[in-house]
Amino acid sequence: MVDKDLLSIQEARALVRAARKAQEEFRQCGQEKVDAVVAAVARAAAVQAEALAALAVEETGFGKAADKAVKNRLASEKLLKAIKGMKTIGEINVDKEKRMTEIAVPVGVIAGIVPSTNPTSTVIYKSIIALKAGNAIVFTPHPSARRCIAKTVEIIQAALHGCGVSTDLVSCVSVPTLEGSAELMKVADLILATGGPGMVKAAYSSGTPALGVGAGNVPAFIERSADIEDAVAKVFASKTFDNGTICASEQSIVTESVIAERVRAAMLANGAYFLHGDDLEKVKRIMERGNGSMNPAIVGKDAQAIAALAGIRIPQGTRLLVSDEPGVGPRHPFSKEKLTALLGFYVVEDWREACELCIKLLENGGIGHSLAIHSLNEDVIREFGLKKPVSRMLVNTPSTQGAVGISTSLFPSFTLGCGTVGGSSTSDNVTPMNLLNIRRVVHDLGAGVCSVPAHAAPVSPKPSGAFAPTPGVAADMDVEAITALIVEQLKKVI
Repeated sequence: MVDKDLLSIQEARALVRAARKAQEEFRQCGQEKVDAVVAAVARAAAVQAEALAALAVEETGFGKAADKAVKNRLASEKLLKAIKGMKTIGEINVDKEKRMTEIAVPVGVIAGIVPSTNPTSTVIYKSIIALKAGNAIVFTPHPSARRCIAKTVEIIQAALHGCGVSTDLVSCVSVPTLEGSAELMKVADLILATGGPGMVKAAYSSGTPALGVGAGNVPAFIERSADIEDAVAKVFASKTFDNGTICASEQSIVTESVIAERVRAAMLANGAYFLHGDDLEKVKRIMERGNGSMNPAIVGKDAQAIAALAGIRIPQGTRLLVSDEPGVGPRHPFSKEKLTALLGFYVVEDWREACELCIKLLENGGIGHSLAIHSLNEDVIREFGLKKPVSRMLVNTPSTQGAVGISTSLFPSFTLGCGTVGGSSTSDNVTPMNLLNIRRVVHDLGAGVCSVPAHAAPVSPKPSGAFAPTPGVAADMDVEAITALIVEQLKKVI
């Protein structure tokens, strides 16, 4: 009988050894060859975007195939455009004035942690940024997304083979276990972790340098000056995108009492169903497991599926199930991250109260990640930007599409750093530049820091066995003066 854990550990070690050998060869390639390989991988993934999306939905049961295809194309086509011309191999910058040359140094072999919510797009994205920086990457898949992740790696390896480079540059553990993942993280040179809080914590605890991301609990503040219909339409387009499986999707709407009824009406027009009474209690009962964590049975599901699971009836065309929330914390499940068609709704008196409430919501599981604001008041926008503990503040745009770089100028990414406040080592949308070290070669600037000033008198060599200088006596006083001083002191004693 084969021990599955031991098999997984051994496979992880073998894949890293092979990847290390392949990466040593790959890092010798110039920028032109690396860019050609990356382009081939991106094109191959883009061609299969729809097929991979369908396979991911079929295997995991999460999200929508059409939206996952969009994510696959973002991770391939749009990412390729974003990194075009980016120098990542050899000399990447020469500053003649400062006499400094910067040289890119790949980190080596990367351990790629892949979530079940965004499996194929995450593999495409991480493979491309790893290769662009001259690295190899070994993936450990979420067990519930093993087939679609393996298929994505297979497509990438075919592209690598066609370019004449080793297919070991991108590989995947076929027997995923917690023990195998832990070994992979231990023997790799860097961990690129996207997944649940437990896996990200394990990455940072492995002893290997890691780039991980925290959970998102994104509040969307609709301020009184906003275009209400536009704001609500964008929130719904974001929250329903792939059934809310991206951690940057909105988890709560916060709005001011003066416009609350208009916002509520716009939400109803966009397909909201406000839960009350027994319906609300039934939905709350299926939202979480006994330990307070999200129930995986509702993740990535649409409103109709959640209603069926809860045993309630909702109108046809319902897109989101919404709850008026009176508070924030463990006793208020709608105040937490919900990677599905569920949304909290809060009403406050003004933007200052909204500011404080948004911070509370972020502290309830989304600190450091993202916040959305819909407003035409630049002063309020600026105040939010200065004070909110987030790495991305998304203004008048769908939070999901804005954070990953579809509707904004942010770098196209499926690894969204949360900064140190969120327990992450970066606040970036992770790029190839996060996956390399920079060696700086610098020259002397001729400042003369080692030359002897012209006015300085030469120092006579100290005779062997000479007395140490007496406190208060100049260090450069000659020996005769020191001797005379000592004799004078002895006469006074005698």
